[in-house]
Amino acid sequence: EMSEMSERSKQNVAHGLAWSYYVGYLKIVLPRVKKCMEEFSRANPNLPACRKTWKLHILIPLSCDVYDELEKADSNIQYVTDLTETTLAQAGVKKRVYKHSLYTIRDEENQLWHCAVEYATPLRSLYAMSQDECAAFSREERLEQAKLFYRTLEEILKGSKECADAYRLIAYEEPEEAETHFLSREIVWHLRQEHHEEIAVLEGSHPHTPSTDLDSAELNLQISVSDLPQPLRTDGF
Repeated sequence: EMSEMSERSKQNVAHGLAWSYYVGYLKIVLPRVKKCMEEFSRANPNLPACRKTWKLHILIPLSCDVYDELEKADSNIQYVTDLTETTLAQAGVKKRVYKHSLYTIRDEENQLWHCAVEYATPLRSLYAMSQDECAAFSREERLEQAKLFYRTLEEILKGSKECADAYRLIAYEEPEEAETHFLSREIVWHLRQEHHEEIAVLEGSHPHTPSTDLDSAELNLQISVSDLPQPLRTDGF
């Protein structure tokens, strides 16, 4: 009965996508992100180095509208280069390549910020499902699924020691009226917060950890505690 209720509410879709994204991708790449950023910083000493930004910035648009090229989403975002590749044998595929792209983000004052940023790719699946009659996903259901995906992924990553301080989730709702540089402003806001955290650590004070513009409470999901993912076990089970 519980399984049928979950199936009807489609809660299993977002949960499954979040766990698959974590186990099949983030758990593999996030522990290596800082090393890749450090290697890039050593090879490019002319670029400002803020260690708090040495993480993967994961974009989660609740509209599930994912661009293949970030430059098309916002001209203030420009590709720089790819970070060092990670090559692993995975599920029968020899030398599967994992890599991240580094971008410069231009703010309103023409200052340049550098960071590794990419979309959460499972959102593409949610969007495709909302366009497919077989999935029977309405626009409203897609929005709820995107919120649930964010909440689930956030809880999973909070319980993952391997991924600690190697990511930043940037969840946002795009404005109804198109804004040319909305995305770059959103990313820069987070980079500034990370920069302030770096300064606070260097000065010996306790850094303030801000919530994102869309924190868990503001997503207003009607989910019981039992529906949320449980903390990851570290005892081997």
